[in-house]
Order: sequence, then C-alpha cells, then structure tokens
Amino acid sequence: MRGTCYIVGAGEVTARGLRPQRGDLLIAADGGYGALRSLNLRPHVVVGDMDSWPAPIAGVPLLRFPARKDDTDLSLAIRLGHSRGYRRFLLYGATGGPRDDHFLAALQLMGGWSARGCHMQLIAPGFTVFALTDGALMIPANEGKTVSVFSHSPYSRGVTMRGLDYEAHGLTLRHDFPLGVSNAGTRAGRALISVKRGTLLIYVQA
Repeated sequence: MRGTCYIVGAGEVTARGLRPQRGDLLIAADGGYGALRSLNLRPHVVVGDMDSWPAPIAGVPLLRFPARKDDTDLSLAIRLGHSRGYRRFLLYGATGGPRDDHFLAALQLMGGWSARGCHMQLIAPGFTVFALTDGALMIPANEGKTVSVFSHSPYSRGVTMRGLDYEAHGLTLRHDFPLGVSNAGTRAGRALISVKRGTLLIYVQA
C-alpha cells in the first residue's frame, strides 16, 4: 500500500500532523491551495472548481471542474488519491470557513470511504475525527478531553471502548441516537475503540 494522501481544503487549517513525506501525496482542494502557500508547502496537484481560489496557479498541475457538479472538491480529491493507490487519507481544511455544510459532507465522505476499506482521519484546529469500519483503532485520549463515538451506519454492533471514563463492551450504537457522546479520556492518554460490524465516527478533542 502507498503512503498517506493529505488533502487540504478551503476551511480552517491547522499544521498539526501536516508533514507529508516521500511517497505521500499532497492535494489542494480548491482554496486549500492558499493555505498550503501560507505554510510554504507545495501540493502535487490542485483539484476543484476554483471558486475559492480565483487567482492563477503556477507550476502545479490543476484538475479543474465545472462549478455546477454533483460532487464536492474534497470528494474529487479523495477519488483522485484513491485512483492513485492511496488508502490512508488525512483531511484538512474541512471545517469552518464560509461553508459549514461542507463539514457535514466531509463526515459523510469519511464514513463512506471507511466502509470501502480506507483509513480516514479529519484534522481540525480543535479536534480530530476518525472513521472506523469493522476493526479496532488506538486513539489519543488525554485526561479530561472529550471523546465521542457515533454510528455512521444504521447500526454499529459489538462496540468496545477501553481507556475512557465510561467503558463499554459489546455495545450496539445506532445512527439516530447519540449514546456515545461526551465520553472523556483518562490518565492513560490513549483509548482503544473497536467495532465488530459497522462504521463509527470518533470525535477526539485536541
């Protein structure tokens, strides 16, 4: 499997963990190009309809799409990374900005691509969201910091949470009832979340 595909959108961007290495792919989704410029990072490719970055782009390949389309720029970027063999995605710039609805769209994308076998993580200035399907994940969970676990699929069965203030084993979560909201990390600083069948979205306060 290839390295990590970093995708930077036009929302609020943090530099936390944004350290692409050799073999990784760095994609700017539309206005994410400006955020990368401010961080002195050069993307491998820019994707989108460019409504958030109308200025010229020089020296970087641009895949431009029409503004009237049935896909978001973030989705187009994920599809591009997936077509190039990447299965681990770190999403930046998917919160805040003028279009908060795109954050909800990003969560939908994370759940959908996780169910297809991809590792999906969204990094925002104040929190991180992980997607997990039919597996286990060790996450940072510092003492007193909020950790919430939601079901993206209609049902997530066999959910186990260890290393949190409220632990659980074999729990069933539903997509229409937030039973896993507002848990918290402990002194251990890490927590194990697993699900036997289903897709979870895991919120971790930074």
